Amino acid sequence: QVQLVESGGGAVQAGDSLRLSCAASGRTFSTFSMGWFRQRPGKERDPVAAIIWLTAYTYYADSVKGRFTISRDNANNTVYLQMNSLKPEDTAVYYCKYYSIRQDLEVWGQGTLVTVSS
Repeated sequence: QVQLVESGGGAVQAGDSLRLSCAASGRTFSTFSMGWFRQRPGKERDPVAAIIWLTAYTYYADSVKGRFTISRDNANNTVYLQMNSLKPEDTAVYYCKYYSIRQDLEVWGQGTLVTVSS
């Protein structure tokens, strides 16, 4: 029903910026949310940021507040994660997530690797 394609990961130095993109295709409805999770080496997958599509309400993990910004593009059905002032501890595989209570559907992107060197 819904497919997600992520892009934008890469290797950067501390203090640099990256923008991750996640494009959704297939049948989507206005009542859904999208977000970003990350999984550090040896750690569990944790939420980073999320956005409710209809209202644009956003959530951020404390560790990224003030540095990361999640946004949406309705025309392209795409969610972005602008990551500024990157730190080595931000190194992780970042996963995009689509969730809809109405559709009873949860979909994950393939993941994109972000590596931050000091």
